[in-house]
Amino acid sequence: KLMQKRKYLVPIFLMLITIGVLVGMKVNTAASGDDVFDNVKKFNEALNLVQKNYVDEVNTDKLTEAAIKGMLDQLDPHSTYITQDQLKRINEDFQGSFEGIGVEFDIVNDTITIVTPISGGPSEALGILAGDKIVKIDGVNAVGMTREDVPKKLRGPKGTKVTVAISRGGSPNLIDFEITRDKIPLYSVDASFMINNEVGYARVTRFSATTYDEFAKALAEMKKQGMKKLVLDLRNNPGGYLDQAFKMASMFIERGKKIVYTKSRIPAYNDEYISEGGEYTNIPLVVLVNDGSASASEIVSGAIQDWDRGIIVGENTFGKGLVQRQYDLSDGSAMRVTTSRYYTPSGRLIQKPYEGGEYKQMLINPEEGDNLYHNNDTKDTSRPEFKTMGGRTVYGGGGVTPDFVIRLDTLTDYSVQLRRVNLFLEFANAYYDANRENIKSSYSDYLKFRDNFTVTPNMLEDFKSLAASKNIPFNEEQWQRDLDFITTSIKSIIARDVWGNNGSMAVWLATDKQFEKAMTLFPEAEKLAQLR
Repeated sequence: KLMQKRKYLVPIFLMLITIGVLVGMKVNTAASGDDVFDNVKKFNEALNLVQKNYVDEVNTDKLTEAAIKGMLDQLDPHSTYITQDQLKRINEDFQGSFEGIGVEFDIVNDTITIVTPISGGPSEALGILAGDKIVKIDGVNAVGMTREDVPKKLRGPKGTKVTVAISRGGSPNLIDFEITRDKIPLYSVDASFMINNEVGYARVTRFSATTYDEFAKALAEMKKQGMKKLVLDLRNNPGGYLDQAFKMASMFIERGKKIVYTKSRIPAYNDEYISEGGEYTNIPLVVLVNDGSASASEIVSGAIQDWDRGIIVGENTFGKGLVQRQYDLSDGSAMRVTTSRYYTPSGRLIQKPYEGGEYKQMLINPEEGDNLYHNNDTKDTSRPEFKTMGGRTVYGGGGVTPDFVIRLDTLTDYSVQLRRVNLFLEFANAYYDANRENIKSSYSDYLKFRDNFTVTPNMLEDFKSLAASKNIPFNEEQWQRDLDFITTSIKSIIARDVWGNNGSMAVWLATDKQFEKAMTLFPEAEKLAQLR
């Protein structure tokens, strides 16, 4: 037991093993049976021949990068080359912070529009608001700037200054703000609040270096407010650090139980992660997943399912069972190389089939309403069967199949076009600008707003007119089919403008079929986990 305990009190550099996107680390390359020296010599000859003899001047840097990419393409979809610029962005995302002015933005009508000022950042402190439009940066016109160029202008070292001119609804003149850049936290738990007196909700959008701490803090806060049950939302969470997934799962799974293990041809990369236990091992739990839930999300949901610890609801997850390590290259770029596969406690490899760098098409399509919880109604003969610790059948070879499959409706072409031109954001921000004080004085919190605010027929007529002004032809049948989505989208953005992501998600969940099903399943979750 002591050895086992010591195995997991490992130095932090070992904990940088990651699933999906991860931050740099150097590991000695494993010996290969190939004669590497001869192949390097062959590549060197080829590169020299092209440089000397090709009809035009060649950029050998680009050719070398292309050769590395081509090599990795022969392996699997997740062994990749990362340029210096890409690596910088990845490091910011997964270290959990960057340095800048602290806003989330989008481009609406060629104009930088503040989606929300980041809590605790310098923009929020100066009074910059959701819906504000940045029209100048350091005196230079910013209208027409691309989404990629905006961070180059607004981000910068802590302590440096940038001046922005902002157009705000209701103010005839531009407002100048001089912002001193600072370290900006990037939250991976982007919404957490009490749904009612007993049920807490937490949405985790990725597994970054700060996820476990954020999640533990969110749960502790909800526990103070009376949380007795939890909905954990991992939908569209693409993964991240394996150790963060392990620590999150440990909060719910009893000490001593295996959460995940890895296998490799390199013995040093074989590992087991055994739960350290946590204070929520007896809380009824429902987990939401979909096809955007990958890697670390699948580790958490797979472990919870295999131990019959909670109910999984939603759609089949992505199916990524490969572990990468990142190797920094001498010029500041990096390579991410798959070094092992991971397995859930029941022995499932949930990796879906691939050939070289491409995934094969899979028909994993359990019907809506099929479920693994009752009598193993869902059968999928194309995938290997495994048993949970309680004897239920679960499947490997293509993601985690939920215990209850609930599909969300697909959007019509009309709504897809509305989203494409960012019409919901434009309309909701304009409405908020015009009704800011009235909304704040009428609704003391986002739950009252959720329950009592209505998108009126007049608002919808104005919305249709705005859509028509963007040359989106009206379609009555599609409008009616997506009316819930349209009204919820408008209402959720208004809620986000006032109360941030908690307000937005509280509104969204009110019409979310997967969440509605989750809320009915706590008796099943208690029975399955044999909670008293």
